[in-house]
Formats: sequence, structure tokens, C-alpha cells
Amino acid sequence: MHLSRRTLLASATTTALPPRTAHRERLRTGFERLAADGYSLLSGQKVGVVTNPTGITRDARHIVDVMHQDPRVRLTAVFGPEHGFRGTAQAGGSEGRYDDPATGLPVYDTYLKSGRPLADVFTASGVDTVVFDIQDVGARFYTYIWTLYDCMEAAQLAGRRFVVLDRPNPVTGRRALGPVLHKEFATFVGRQPIAQAHGMTVAELARLFNGEYLTAPVPLETVPMTGWNRAGFYDASGLPWVPPSPNMPTPDTALVYSGTCMFEGTNLSEGRGTTRPFELLGAEGVDGRWAAAANGLGLPGVRFREAYFTPTFSKFQGRTVGGVQIHVTDRNAYDPVRTGIALLVTARTVWSGFAWRSDDWIDKLTGSARVRTMIDAGAGTDEVTGAWQEELAGFRRIRKEYLLYK
Repeated sequence: MHLSRRTLLASATTTALPPRTAHRERLRTGFERLAADGYSLLSGQKVGVVTNPTGITRDARHIVDVMHQDPRVRLTAVFGPEHGFRGTAQAGGSEGRYDDPATGLPVYDTYLKSGRPLADVFTASGVDTVVFDIQDVGARFYTYIWTLYDCMEAAQLAGRRFVVLDRPNPVTGRRALGPVLHKEFATFVGRQPIAQAHGMTVAELARLFNGEYLTAPVPLETVPMTGWNRAGFYDASGLPWVPPSPNMPTPDTALVYSGTCMFEGTNLSEGRGTTRPFELLGAEGVDGRWAAAANGLGLPGVRFREAYFTPTFSKFQGRTVGGVQIHVTDRNAYDPVRTGIALLVTARTVWSGFAWRSDDWIDKLTGSARVRTMIDAGAGTDEVTGAWQEELAGFRRIRKEYLLYK
């Protein structure tokens, strides 16, 4: 995308309620700021909200319930993503079309819809403005950011306004890490060429999508947070944590997820069916040699404990497996993507049963065939991670144009 396109989009992309600078100001989410302003941004509009259980206030009320009870905003529809608006569905599921018992509002299903079919949903709902408020976790393959992308595209096709209410990146916004998606590997776990750990908030991503990747920009307005800085982890926000999906129970899960989710592309368990998904990894036949090999690398900010566990669902359901538990000792030094690559390399070295999923899902997760083919060829951690540095530098340059916070 040329600079001239970005310049043209400056007028098409409006940032509402720009953040103020304040010393040690309490974090206020985009929704908090929208409500404090009397919902003036939504005045005279029929509003639909794309959200899930993470769309809550500081006192743990859902924003849909709050807005429904407030006469200053005309909320007429809700749009549910993967796992659903109220969060009743597991991975790969949604709640379908229904009327919300608490509010009576119609709830429309967006999961696996994009382009014109999703635009038709927005048209059928009768809304004028689509509002997005979902907590992200900072990884390219976490599908809510692609729900954001698909909804922006569909809103443009349907001629609707689009408003993004910002929330913190729980693993900080300090840096982008990992390989950048190659477009021929685009799926719902990665629509566009961003880094595996993007280091952005959803409002920043919306600006990036509008300026770089959408065929035509949507009328976009963002409501940034105040009181958030790029170095802040989620526990500094003062906000309650609601699992964005059933296997993202804590901010600790989010901290490792952008690296260990790559194990979904292997025959090892990524810890689904345990109380520590993505922190526990293993398979039948794996023993203490894996933890020893991983610890021997001296990776910064992390240690690995030999662990045994029995998943209650997913891979190895009801069977005891051996593997590792990841213990992050210094989250500022910890690099989740490099750590994930190191664990793939060492798992393949110490366990003869190691295999990729037969559908090459690892390629979709990492954004190309490179990680799989390099590890199969015997490449080490430094060689694999070194292979994406040029494309990562390119993404970082583009990313800087769309950041909202220091």
C-alpha cells in the first residue's frame, strides 16, 4: 500500500474521542469513554454490537445489558462471534440466531460468515452503526481479530458505519514478534499479512485493516482507551478478566498462547482439556528428556517443568501423557514465539513419535510452509526464527503508522 492511499484514508478513517495524556491515569476502556460522553457518537443511530462475554464494564456488567437499559442509546441488535455472544459454545462453534432472554434483543450469528453473506446479516438487522467490543489476546490466529476484519468489510458492503471500542492487549503492545502471514495461506486464523504476535490493540488493528487491507475503507471511528501504555500487562489494567474463549482461562494463558498454539498443528496435546491449556504440552511416550532439552537452551524468562496430565477432552482424552509445563519467570524477557519454535524443535528431537497434523495445519497457524519444512530439515531455533526477520521488520514499519499509544 502506497503512502498516498494512507493519506487519502486519513479523511475516511476518523478517530473519535482521542486519548488524553495523563500521569498514572486510571485505565478507561473505549466503552467507558463512550458511555461517559453520553453515547454522543451513536446519537440518532440504530446500533448493533459485535461482542461476547468479554464486553464488560469495570464492575463486571455486560455492555449490552448496560446499553439496553440506557435511553440515550438505541441498541437494536447483537452479533455473536465464535463461541457465541453469551459464550456457551466450544471451539469451532457458535450459538446461532436467537433472541437474548435477558434483553429480548435479536442475536445474529457472524461465525464463519464474511463478505456479502455477512453484509446481508447487517442489512437484515436494520442497524445503522456496527459497534465492535471484544477482548483480544494478541495473536494472529485468535479468530476475534478476523471477526473484526470480516465485520468491517461487511459493514462497508452494507453501507454501515463501524465503531471500535478499544481494550488492552493483555500481553502488552511493546513489539511485534514471529513470522508474517503469506497471503496464499490465508484462512480464518489469518486473513492478512500481520505478525504472529502483532503487538496491537483491536482499535489499532482496525486502523491497519482499513488503511492497508480492505478493498474499500469502511467509515471507521475508534474510541481509544486512556491510561494504557504499550508496556502494560493485563494485571496492570485493573479490569476483571473474562475468558475470551473456553480455553483462554487466564492472562497467563494469553502470555504463552502466541507460541504454544502452534502445537495445534502437531500430534501433541496443547493442553486442551486441562486447567492450564497452552501452558501444558505433551503426548503419550514423552518423558523428562523434553523438559531437560528445552531448559538446556537457556531461553530468557522461562523454565520448563517435566509434567504429566490427563486431558478430559480433545487430544488424548482420558489418557495420561507426559510433557512439559511452561513457567514464565520474567515476562518482560520472555519471547513466546521463539519459545514455541524451540519447543517444536526439541520435541521433534527427543520424541520419535513427533508428527505434524496431516492437514498441515501448522502452515495455516504460522502463515507459510517455512516453519514445518525447516524443522523437518533439521533446522535449529535460531535458523528458523532468523528466516522471518526481514518480513517482520517490514510489518513493524507498517504497524507504526497505525499505533495510538506510547
